Amino acid sequence: MKTGEARRRAVLGDAHVDRAVRDTSPLGARFTDLATAAAWGTAWSTDAITLRERSMITLAILAATGAWEEFELHLGAIRNTGATASDIAEVIQHVGAYAGVPRANTATKIARRLLEGDT
Repeated sequence: MKTGEARRRAVLGDAHVDRAVRDTSPLGARFTDLATAAAWGTAWSTDAITLRERSMITLAILAATGAWEEFELHLGAIRNTGATASDIAEVIQHVGAYAGVPRANTATKIARRLLEGDT
């Protein structure tokens, strides 16, 4: 659990994690533990690929599945992973080719708003 917590903080930032922990309800606590152990402690914590690569993969999966709230969260974390706006453009191209243009269109709108300040 410590590995997952440390990686979650490194990627999402202390402020986000502190706020999420503070706002966790008894109902959500078990899920938070699962996500911290499984996603952050395992999928995000091996040395097999870089944080940049993990970020790009995660963003592609989130966009392909339409998990827009999580897409926004992880897009905001690219400053901590080394992924660039150019990397995100590549991710969105892959999403369009393999998951569909509507998903890529939404991902583009979100990325423009968060990375370029478009409204």
